[in-house]
Amino acid sequence: MFKGFKEFISQGNAIELAVAVIIGGAFKPIVDNITKVILDIIGQIIGSPNFDSVGQFKIFQDADSYIQPGTIITALVNFLLVAFAVYFAIVMPMNKLKERMKQEEEAKPAEPTETEILGEIRDLLAKQAGTTPSR
Repeated sequence: MFKGFKEFISQGNAIELAVAVIIGGAFKPIVDNITKVILDIIGQIIGSPNFDSVGQFKIFQDADSYIQPGTIITALVNFLLVAFAVYFAIVMPMNKLKERMKQEEEAKPAEPTETEILGEIRDLLAKQAGTTPSR
């Protein structure tokens, strides 16, 4: 029983998942602040983006209990704003950076292979000895 658990924990997937969760937790304040800025801008332009009372209805006539299906719309809008912020503030710049680094790497001249270097050494040695290199 413990052997299987030990194998599971020592696999790269479990460790990578743990690292991803930790990095995600550390990254959360950045996403929250970006989202807050975007929500504040939207709030200044069109008002507070709160759809909680959309489609609201009472459960019972005598009670003050309401069902608010608009909370789902609010959550969806907030998710889309977070996704928008993450994409344009983080994903897109990272993709541009990767693309630029790839182009720079492709622009570099290819390094000679071992065989080519050995061939050049052979040719130089043969030239110094005054003979023609044999291939």
